[in-house]
Amino acid sequence: MDNSEKRIRQLNQRLLEKYGEPEQPRKMSGIDYVIETILSQNTNDISRDKAFKRLKDKYGDDYKAMENAEIDEVIEPIRVCGLGPTKAERIQKTLEIIREDQGGYSIEFLKDMSVEDAKDWLTEIPGIGPKTASVILGFHFKMPTFPVDTHVHRLATTCMNLVPEDASRTKTHNILEEKVPDDIKYQFHILLITHGREECTARNPGCEFCSSDK
Repeated sequence: MDNSEKRIRQLNQRLLEKYGEPEQPRKMSGIDYVIETILSQNTNDISRDKAFKRLKDKYGDDYKAMENAEIDEVIEPIRVCGLGPTKAERIQKTLEIIREDQGGYSIEFLKDMSVEDAKDWLTEIPGIGPKTASVILGFHFKMPTFPVDTHVHRLATTCMNLVPEDASRTKTHNILEEKVPDDIKYQFHILLITHGREECTARNPGCEFCSSDK
């Protein structure tokens, strides 16, 4: 075990003792994970969940109706999470791409791909970047991915010194996906988000890890 892996495991253990075992991802279809992660962009979990529920209340699993609806009909239920027109367009375009590529609304074929190939396929879809792809693959397919959101990026660069302070989010994603051991990727990701929301926040940074030996 090299020093970086040892330190990450130690940090994970300390966070685990502090916050407890994270809940496992919700069980839902791969298509719903795609839709939910598109809705989650540039918003909080509460607004995302409201938008997702309203969209599902309206269309259920009728993805054909969702894809072919007038865009204003898709915007209306998801407006609560912001960027309604952009997200509605992305959802409809994504459904179209998946249907045309697979002959239906399913991404279960990705489970038979390597992480890199599956990520490459997803990120070819407009509006799905590395973070969104990592969430879909890690949460739904339990693949060893490490999504980097605002909290994870901030803590990794300025608090825990896991990556260079000037690293971009993409560079942070690439470094951590390689460094974080596969067996704790999901756990460490969730624990970092929890810590970034509850203690070492953007508005009030500073915690035991900031002051510890880096």
